[in-house]
Amino acid sequence: MLPLVVSLPFELAHRHSDYVDLSGAATAAGAGLLPAPNANAPEICEAIEAVAPDYVFVIGWSQICRARLMKAARLGVIGYHPSPLPRMRGRAVIPWTILRDEPITAGTLFWIDAGVDTGPILEQRFFHVAPGETAETLYRQHMVALDAMMTDALAALASGTPRREKQDERFATWAARRTPESGRIDWSMTATEIDRLVRASGRPYPGARTHTRSRQDELIVWQARIAVDGDRHLARSGQVIVRSDSSFIVRCGSGTALEITEWDGGVGGPPALHAVLGDGL
Repeated sequence: MLPLVVSLPFELAHRHSDYVDLSGAATAAGAGLLPAPNANAPEICEAIEAVAPDYVFVIGWSQICRARLMKAARLGVIGYHPSPLPRMRGRAVIPWTILRDEPITAGTLFWIDAGVDTGPILEQRFFHVAPGETAETLYRQHMVALDAMMTDALAALASGTPRREKQDERFATWAARRTPESGRIDWSMTATEIDRLVRASGRPYPGARTHTRSRQDELIVWQARIAVDGDRHLARSGQVIVRSDSSFIVRCGSGTALEITEWDGGVGGPPALHAVLGDGL
C-alpha cells in the first residue's frame, strides 16, 4: 500500500528542469499528496512518521535526507541514482554520461545512508548508450530501467531478503553540479565535442547556449548535427559559414563545422551569414 506521496509544490517547479505534477498519480494510487519545499522540515517528517512507513523511496529528489527523515522509515530509505554506482555519484549524471561518451550506463536503486549515493545496492540494471543519445532519450531509458527494477525490488522487499551489496570504493567517481551556464558553447571546441554538449544539455534541461552581438542576445541550441566539408571554409571559430531559413552552419575548432537545426532566440530567423557567435566577437 502506498499511503503518501511527497513532492515539490507546483509553484517551485522552476527548481527542476524535469518537474512532474504527481497529483494525478497520487490520486490513482489512493495516496495522499503532500507538497514539500523541504523534505527535512519538521512538519514533513511528522506527516511521514504519522503513516508509519516500512520504506521510503526517494526518487527524482535532489535534497539530502537528514537523520529524522531517515528514521521515519521502519526498514529503510531507498533512493534511485541514474548511474552504475559507485561510478558517477553526485549531480547531473545524465548530462555527464553523454559528455563522457560513456557506451554503457545503469540505473541503481540503493539503500540511502549518511553519505551521498554511497549506500548498499538493492537493484542495478545496465543498458547501452547510443552514439547519438540525447538527455531526453537517455532520461526515457532510465525510466524504463527504473520501472523494471521497482518490480524486482518490491518483490525482494516483500520476501524479506532484499539485496544489500556494499559498493566497492575502488571504483567510485563523482559528478559535479551543472548549471545553465555549463551549457555555454565554446566554438573553439571541435564539432564532435559541441554536438555532445548540445545533446547533453537538451530537454528536459535548459539547452546549450551561445550569443550574438552581446550576452543579452542569447540563442538556445536544442538540436544539431556534424556538418561535412567544414574544413573547406576559411572562417573563425564561431562564424556562421552557411545559412538557410531552417538551419545554419557554424565553423568550430580544428576545421570542423556544426549544423544547428533547432534553436530558440535571435531576431528574424538564423543569425546572419558570417556573423560570429559566442566570445569570439
